[in-house]
Amino acid sequence: MAKTATKTAGESAAKAAAKPAAKAAAKPKAKAAARPAVKATGKAAPGAKAKSAKKPALKLSMLKPSVNNMTVRVFARAAGFDHAETDAWGHTRSPEFMARNPAHLTPMIEDNSLPRGVLWESCAIMQYLANKHGLEKFYPKAPAKRAMVDSAMFYLIGTLYPYVARATYPALGFPHYAGEVGHSDAHPDRKSEAQKAAMAAIAEPLEVFHSFFRDGKPFIGGKHPSIADIRLAATLEFLAVVDYSLPRWAKDYVAAIEKTLGKAYSEPAGDVRGYIAHVKSQAKA
Repeated sequence: MAKTATKTAGESAAKAAAKPAAKAAAKPKAKAAARPAVKATGKAAPGAKAKSAKKPALKLSMLKPSVNNMTVRVFARAAGFDHAETDAWGHTRSPEFMARNPAHLTPMIEDNSLPRGVLWESCAIMQYLANKHGLEKFYPKAPAKRAMVDSAMFYLIGTLYPYVARATYPALGFPHYAGEVGHSDAHPDRKSEAQKAAMAAIAEPLEVFHSFFRDGKPFIGGKHPSIADIRLAATLEFLAVVDYSLPRWAKDYVAAIEKTLGKAYSEPAGDVRGYIAHVKSQAKA
């Protein structure tokens, strides 16, 4: 601009005119330049949020027919993890797997933040991930509410699930725990009696979940399924293999969890249901 004025109106006139013009022009330009800078900063904030909201990565080794594995598969989807699943079927006793996980159990996650780099046990995995990523709707921070979720999970693992395992493992073809009648060389009638006794025992702890842990709420977690709800619903899926007659509330409860979580629940559940359907068809053949 100054060079153009110099050529057309003479050097001295141009310099005199250029100074006030430059000053006058500098202010609007400074403001104009400042506004885009503010806008650019404003645009950067959402970008920063998007970066922080990036799905956490998760490496999961699992077995599709297992409800223990289904539990973490449902949770990972419902929580929005960018997770990669590895089917460990036939590999849990391999030297590579055993070197990382001497218990040779699934589900197992890999996480460099962990002291040994891996973690197994479905409830421990959900607790860890919920704590790490602040997923309070699945695992509340308030001590009293968290205690109820923990109590429900531990009651399930210690009381309900052993009955479910004894009732369903014979039909599923899963190995029994050492010391169980099903694992022994007892007469088939004895094994059948033990299986029936376990099935009969399921009703009592199941009712505890309904009357005590839910206590009139849609879920153990209240209005939204907690990690205890995911673990319970997955456990109930196994009972279909022995045609166990769930009470109406339990059927509605599982249906409500599936409706709330959508594909996060239905896709892993589909693998378990598919396996159960296959087992039942083989038994009829």
